[in-house]
Amino acid sequence: MNYTPATPADRARMLGAIGVSSTDALFDDVPASARRQRLDLPGALSEIEVTRLLRELSEANADLVHHPCFLGAGSYVHFIPSAVSHIVSRSEFYTSYTPYQPEVSQGTLQTIYEFQSMIAALTGMDIANASMYDGASALAEAAIMAANVTNRGTVLLASSVHPEYRRVIGTYVQGLSFSVVSDPTSGKGTLDVRQLSRYLGDDVACLVVQYPNFFGCLDDLDALAEAVHAAGALLVVAVNPLALGLLTPPGELGADVVVGEGQPLGIPPSFGGPYLGLFATREAYIRHLPGRIVGATTDAKGQRGFVLTFQTREQHIRREKATSNICSNEALCALAATVYLSHLGKAGLRQVADLCLRNAHYLADEIASIPGFQVAFDSPFFNEFVVRCPVAPATINLKLREVGIIGGYEPGRDYPDLADCLLLCATEMTRRSDMDRLVGVLRQASAQSTAVGAIEHGRNND
Repeated sequence: MNYTPATPADRARMLGAIGVSSTDALFDDVPASARRQRLDLPGALSEIEVTRLLRELSEANADLVHHPCFLGAGSYVHFIPSAVSHIVSRSEFYTSYTPYQPEVSQGTLQTIYEFQSMIAALTGMDIANASMYDGASALAEAAIMAANVTNRGTVLLASSVHPEYRRVIGTYVQGLSFSVVSDPTSGKGTLDVRQLSRYLGDDVACLVVQYPNFFGCLDDLDALAEAVHAAGALLVVAVNPLALGLLTPPGELGADVVVGEGQPLGIPPSFGGPYLGLFATREAYIRHLPGRIVGATTDAKGQRGFVLTFQTREQHIRREKATSNICSNEALCALAATVYLSHLGKAGLRQVADLCLRNAHYLADEIASIPGFQVAFDSPFFNEFVVRCPVAPATINLKLREVGIIGGYEPGRDYPDLADCLLLCATEMTRRSDMDRLVGVLRQASAQSTAVGAIEHGRNND
């Protein structure tokens, strides 16, 4: 039957209340040339026809099943064990919302508690919250938290932090009483501690860095932490959590707040979300932590149970005392990360990280052997690296697309001095044969570039 949200009499009363004669009058500000009297829609289709049409449309995408992908820049293709989707699809878990009634939500609360414990161990920090929206929002919340902890007015933001993360931080701090200053990255792709000391004034609340950074390089966190702490500021580190299967946890290197994007932990790229914001810090700052923490306790009968312990958001306490206006978390994504980490264990996580490292370094070495191509930075890197190209990066990506390969990210969009570069990524899912195919395309591009250069040289001599 038809659903009628409002009868003609209902509509007449509403139009009269707002003082217009008809529904059309509501659109008087829209030029007639921009209006359509009716939508030109095709005829109705059966379910079989709709399914076939949608499948045909989906096959036009360069999907990650049939196309090798070397595009990282914050979202990565990793193998996701089938146990992850099986468990997160169970009806008792299948919600993205955080439970409020511990008496009926013990299972979900326990998984969040386990998630917090794993993230704290992975990052080397004392405590972790029940997750946030994504890595960018988590980093912005960390910058605000550092300013509140230190009561200082400047956030020093490394330019090697993901450009989108930096823009999110800029959006978050609008209207707040502190500013964001960008610190220049040296030509090595990492921060120069000696250069950094010039920026660490008395008003700096924190230094925000990424580990590995946007270029894939690894900064010396130990040295950065020493310089930052000497200035009375905090060190905020955004991590790729999967890299911590090999790298020393930031908490052991002096970080005060560790955040990150949890997408590599059992969450598919999914066109950019939903993702998972990780947030961990030292126990001394627990009262400044945004979001919520699930804690373990005992009930009246002495049985172990789980409850929401800290809820320092504006829905639960007076707004002026709230640390954040975060109103939810990605609980289902946090569950996926928990299942993923539990399934792999310490040894499995290290093995995956090691495969990513080996594949990326194999690819970098092969590309560096091609005339005209060179790895842009000599700093250590994990699974991403920047390559300088003798041919326009957009042209290379187009050639790769023609042979069914998803190429790299063009960092020149955000860094003018890297306009001739590509940011390439490899994971445990990257096959040696696909890397060799990519290298073959780059060799052809190099040869064509050399031939064009020779022709131009000959013309100039003539």
